[in-house]
Amino acid sequence: MLTERVDAVVVGAGVAGLAVARAFALAGREVIVLERESTIGTGTSSRNSEVIHAGIYYPPGSLKAKLCVAGRLALYPFLAERGIPHRRCGKLIVATDPGQLAGLEKLHAQARSNGVDDLRMLAAREARALEPQLVCVAALESPSTGIVDSHAFMLGLRGEAEARGAAIAFRSPLLAGHVRNGAIELEVGGQEPVRLLARAVVNSAGLFAQDVARSIEGFPAERIPPTYYCKGNYFSLSGRSPFSRLVYPAPEAAGLGVHLTLDLAGQARFGPDVEWIERIDYDVDPRRAEVFYKAIRGYWPGLPDGALQPAYSGIRPKLQARGEASRDFLLQGPSDHGVAGLVNLFGIESPGLTASLAIGDAVLELLGD
Repeated sequence: MLTERVDAVVVGAGVAGLAVARAFALAGREVIVLERESTIGTGTSSRNSEVIHAGIYYPPGSLKAKLCVAGRLALYPFLAERGIPHRRCGKLIVATDPGQLAGLEKLHAQARSNGVDDLRMLAAREARALEPQLVCVAALESPSTGIVDSHAFMLGLRGEAEARGAAIAFRSPLLAGHVRNGAIELEVGGQEPVRLLARAVVNSAGLFAQDVARSIEGFPAERIPPTYYCKGNYFSLSGRSPFSRLVYPAPEAAGLGVHLTLDLAGQARFGPDVEWIERIDYDVDPRRAEVFYKAIRGYWPGLPDGALQPAYSGIRPKLQARGEASRDFLLQGPSDHGVAGLVNLFGIESPGLTASLAIGDAVLELLGD
């Protein structure tokens, strides 16, 4: 088998991988994206809330905070300039009992530390004036939160990358890698197996990023974090949504609670919940609706019986186990693991969609480009 030389390879054509490929292409670098599936964004990137996050929930100074805010500031102009469907609909984070008020104040202060300075604390009557069906004792309004057609966004990233010379190889799984002197050799499967010798490799394989890292001979195994899968189930609302904004309850340990989001057609859906799993499984158990009804009626008592239908699920690639403190994004560059030209993207969950353009820039920076 002949070995082809290439400047850069991105493993994984989810939203982060496509954003990285676009960043390489805009920098004038030759880049090939390897995707084992037959199309883009089949994993976490297409199984989420499609929310554009403001940057509220993440510890100040964390990568999640910095990349979310930078990504959002870049994302809205990107979408508007290219006519990609989105809406800056805003969000209300609600306290449903007085014991949660301190948590809202803490979120407000944290958001300001992250550079999110447009939040507004609302009394119950002010929140109800915006959303009459809402029941709460107070709410934190985030006008910068929005929603986006995630697939259209990924198509936009793909189009710009390909227009600048990037290539995407579908049904092309990475079988193995080998660290060579100043380069990384990749064995690629599929109908037309090939061997690539790349100066730069970005592992953006999402749920399988740790597997990709383990497949590269010469990469230090102790630098690969453990993999934990946290499933989030979604239920859709039958009938018209009574809300025009997103509604989030006070955050919980592994996620942001069962929140109400909207799609661009105005259809309401609820989720994700938190279900720790051992293997990838996207089935939604209809019996979980019972917990959803109870959680949703905390802030929307008017939710009718029988109004929730199983919709879909997604899986978060967590870096922490159940019960452990939340972990930050892990962007590993050569200075972290000692392998020249390799960047690993581990734990890219929410707000990865919002942060994706900033992640692309951050990868180039890690590689010194």
